[in-house]
Amino acid sequence: MSATIRIATRQSALALWQAEHVAQRLRRLHPDLQVQLQPMSTRGDEVLDRSLAELGGKGLFLKELEVSMLEGQADLAVHSLKDVPVELEPGFTLAAILTRADMADAFVSVRYPRLHSLPHGARVGTSSLRRQAQLRALRPDLQLQSLRGNVNTRLARLEAGGYDAIILAAAGLERLGLAAVIQERLAPPDWLPAPGQGAIAIEARAADVRIMEWLQPLDDYETRCTVSAERAFNATLGGNCSVPVGAYAVLGEQRLHLQGLVGDAQTGKLIRDKISGSLEQAEGLGRRLAEALLARGAGDLLAAVISPQISKR
Repeated sequence: MSATIRIATRQSALALWQAEHVAQRLRRLHPDLQVQLQPMSTRGDEVLDRSLAELGGKGLFLKELEVSMLEGQADLAVHSLKDVPVELEPGFTLAAILTRADMADAFVSVRYPRLHSLPHGARVGTSSLRRQAQLRALRPDLQLQSLRGNVNTRLARLEAGGYDAIILAAAGLERLGLAAVIQERLAPPDWLPAPGQGAIAIEARAADVRIMEWLQPLDDYETRCTVSAERAFNATLGGNCSVPVGAYAVLGEQRLHLQGLVGDAQTGKLIRDKISGSLEQAEGLGRRLAEALLARGAGDLLAAVISPQISKR
């Protein structure tokens, strides 16, 4: 009898695409393996009238999926890595991180071709504090308005005239066959993505040796190294998925090059720097870069965001 592996996933079109992508990879690697998707709703998907920061961060997208694994209803879960907290719940691990896709943010508009072509006071939709901080730095005149929901919901609100432009992750649009709506890629060095943006992560129970062995061939070493630097940067800042922190690491000439920033979504103030070192130092580079930004006042910017979040829980 062939073995079966069950994948817990959120129900959005993008989450289902990512889970099915992993399922297809597993079927090709292990032809005798039966792979099933188990779509689930999470609190992060259900509550759309409050920001993720107020609700407790993007970890809300993981909780129900982790419970399903603990209760034996699923064997693994597939996530956008940018939504995965820097510290997982005890007993879980990131068993594989797939080769990273486009890490950029996408400027999407029905009427305007570029961010800098927006008229004074234009309405831009995004609930990400990281995106808001960088928008404030580049265009302090813009009206930044909250925007949550799945990709198609956000695009529909744009097309209905609710916004002059919105900012989304380029990788998500490309995976859904919507690359044509991207007017401009917002990318390094001028614009930094969320740590891990563009990468798909597979979470599993650390003690489940058989599952870990099945997943190991899907792990991309270069992607794991670069995103490890980005996530170590975020972790050292005490950040989570809902703070104004951007980071991007890339390999070049046998060295890892990491850029990072902390921003203020209200004023557009950005504290940023970069660092380079050997690939083996990935996490150490992330910690060192974070410490450099903390020494320049990044902690004060983060405290202004994190403290209100804690007080509301």
